[in-house]
Formats: sequence, structure tokens, C-alpha cells
Amino acid sequence: MVVNNERAGSTPLIERRSIDYIPEAERHGRLFSQFTLWMGANLQITAIVTGALAVVLGGDVFWSLIGLLIGQLLGGGVMALHAAQGPKLGLPQMISSRVQFGVYGAAIPIVLVCLMYLGFTATGTVLSGQALGQLFNVSDSFGILIFASVIVLVTVLGYRVIHWIGRVASVIGVIAFVFLFWRLMSQTDVGALLQIRHFSWSSFLLAVSLAASWQIAFGPYVADYSRYLPSATSSVKTFFAAGAGSVIGAQVAMILGVFAAASANGQFAGHEVAYIVGLGGTGATAALLYFSIAFGKVTISTLNSYGSFMCIATIISGFKGHLTVTRMQRLVFVLFIVGAATLIALLGQHSFLGAFKSFILFLLAFFTPWSAINLVDYYCITRERYDVPALADPDGRYGRWNLLGISVYVFGVLVQLPFISTKFYTGPLVAALGDVDISWIIGLVLPAAVYYFCANKWHSAVPDRLILPVEQNSTQQAKTSGAGRAAAQA
Repeated sequence: MVVNNERAGSTPLIERRSIDYIPEAERHGRLFSQFTLWMGANLQITAIVTGALAVVLGGDVFWSLIGLLIGQLLGGGVMALHAAQGPKLGLPQMISSRVQFGVYGAAIPIVLVCLMYLGFTATGTVLSGQALGQLFNVSDSFGILIFASVIVLVTVLGYRVIHWIGRVASVIGVIAFVFLFWRLMSQTDVGALLQIRHFSWSSFLLAVSLAASWQIAFGPYVADYSRYLPSATSSVKTFFAAGAGSVIGAQVAMILGVFAAASANGQFAGHEVAYIVGLGGTGATAALLYFSIAFGKVTISTLNSYGSFMCIATIISGFKGHLTVTRMQRLVFVLFIVGAATLIALLGQHSFLGAFKSFILFLLAFFTPWSAINLVDYYCITRERYDVPALADPDGRYGRWNLLGISVYVFGVLVQLPFISTKFYTGPLVAALGDVDISWIIGLVLPAAVYYFCANKWHSAVPDRLILPVEQNSTQQAKTSGAGRAAAQA
């Protein structure tokens, strides 16, 4: 889809919108930017570490690769369905949850989303701090502070700069990954690793869960980065652009992680960044790889910080009415978010790997039910027919608290508890299933089915069409104009 160059060129460098609806006159961008953004967000060190976990925690190379690919496709499909909502609604992802949860009730999943952003930003900052520490010959802690400063700057600049960095990161990532794969293949007998095939359901489903959770975790904010696309943008094309970028980028990174961990002879855990860079060499080559790792983390860490800002603004606006965020307020929000993540990173940098695995798996219990409810409502119940102005009105169509959505969400979280297996909590049925965590499957399927059944019976009235703020204004103007003509004729 080609966009009017005049419109794109007039877009300011510093974003002035926050959680408000993006008018058609301000829409810009191309579908290809969705592909590059999500590829750049996934071609990075944390995805490498996530793939490596499948081997570090007991899986073999062959079945880990297959399990990761299945997880990417399943989770990537969920993520891409959320991405397709952006151009149609012109809104950040989580504010649309007010349709299912109510204007006040949407704060429940949004608070949990903020915690997710905080955790991912902190863990990404740890790895980036290691890379910058090696690059500039400073401590990892100082490297963390350097990285945090960059994230603040990019997040404050906003949407357009984030997409630009995504394009650059995708190019740098592709070059770095091709080089690392070449070096790995020249040092490792890949064929021999692939010949070792000891299938285990627990290890296989762990690989599926790692990749699926990685992709599903993007769901709460993926539409934030597609909402500026023109409303006529094809939902199918948006689905494939965002989904393909995310799935391809993550799978490539995780494949590298699997082979790296399998050939590391126990040297990977605890020295993730140093080991990956060591595959490429020393001296100037190592410096460039450290830079590419740090730059690759800029994209995803900025997405997390930007998403946190949007979520906090959404929560406040839900209880205080319409919220206009000034640039100074935006800076304060971002400083608070990145500051909290940086503090967590500094305190937890020496116990990263185990904590990260537990964190991303435990997150599924809270985000799969939200995702199931949001997608079923949007595609099967309301069928894209939202009343966007009513999302800001607690006394309007969607009310303050939507007991149907909240009840199904709570059910979706609770029904997973017997099947969760993490360091934080292990459910009573996990041992009977061979220590396999299937909670994310339960959390997607059951809430989706229950919400679909209940919403068909008790859902509030659905608009006849998608109602946008500009349409509402046009309707009011038409009524006023009509009344004026009637008065003149009288």
C-alpha cells in the first residue's frame, strides 16, 4: 500500500498523540514497516536466550526446533490478529479492552500488562547492559544505565522514530545473524546435533510454550504500532505483515539460540552475551557484535516502555475522563517507567536466566484469557463494530464495569492454575502430566468458548457499524445543518 508522500512527510518527528484516536488525515506508513518493526524486535539477544532455554532445560536440538516453530505459528497467529485491529480502530490495543471489561474494568488486565512491560524491559536491559559493558569496557551496571538513557530518548520521540529504528534494527540484525550462523556452522557439526533425537513430551511442549508465550506477550501492544496506518488498510495484509515479521525474526533468533546452547558444553548459561559474541570472534568484530546486540534490544525495549506509557495513560483516562498528555507529562511517565525497570535490572542482573524462564511462562496465565476474550469479541461478537467515542464515557454504552468480561477473565486465570509449572507456582496436575505445562492452551481455548457462548446470550447492544469520532462529529453537524435549514424554511 502506497501512502501519500505529502502526508508522510508532514508527520512531526516527535509524536503528539497518545491514547487518543488517530484521525484519517494523520494516518501514514506502509505495511512493510510492520514487517520490519516486528522482525527487528525479534532479531535480538533475548529471543536467542529464549530459544536456548529449550536445550538448556533438557530438550534435544531436533525436537526443540520443531516445538519452537509450532509455538511461533500458534502464538504469532494470536499476536497478528491483534495487530489487524490497529488500522480499523485507530487506537492503542488496551483501550479497546473497555468494550469487554468496561471503562473502569479494563484497568484490571491493563495493570497486569504494565507489570509485563516492566519485567521484559528489565530483563532486556540486563542483556543490553552486558553488551554495552563489554563494548565500552565498563561495568555491566554502567552499561545498564547507558542503555536506559537511550530508551528514554527514543520512547519520548514516539511512534515514527520507533518505526525508523525498527527498520535499521532489522537490517543490522539480518547482517549480524547471517554472520553468526556462518561462524556457528563452521565451528559446529550441525548434522550430528540434528541426529540426536530423544523425544520427550515435557521438553517438546516446553519448547512450544516458550515460543507461544513469546509471541502472545506482544498481543497487548501490537496494535499500538499499526494504529497510524490508513483505515482502508487490509486486515488480512496487516495480519501477515506483522505476523510474518514476528514469527520469522523470532524463529531465526531461537534457532541460533538452540544451536549455540547445544554446542556450548554448559558454558552458555550465565554468560549468554559473551558466548554469542565469542562465536563471531574478537577485536573489532566482537565490538560490532556487541553493538548489534545492544541496538537490537533498543527496538523491543522501546516498545515495552512506549506500551507502558500508553497503558498508564489509559488507566488514568478511564477514571478521570479524557486525558491530553503534554510532552512534559510524557517525559515524566517514561522516566518513571524506565527508572523502575532499570532498578529491577540492577538488582536482578546476576540471576537472570532462571528468573526469565519462570517469568515468561507465568505471564501466560494472565494474558491468554485477555487475548481470547478480546479476539472473540472483536471478530465473532461485535465483528469490528465498536463505538469508539463511548470508550471514553463511563456512563455510555460500555459502562464502568462489564461483569461478563471480568467474570470470564477471572475464570480464565483460575482454570489454568492446576496446570501451571513455574518457580513461582506449580499446579497440582502438573506432575500427573509428566511435568508438562499446558496452562496456556487451557487459558486460550476455555475462556474463548465460554465468552462466545455467554456473549451471544448476554452481550450488550452492538452498534450497526463502526462508530468513529469523526463520524460522530459529522453526524452532529448534519443534524445541526438540517435543523438550520428547517428553521429557515419555517
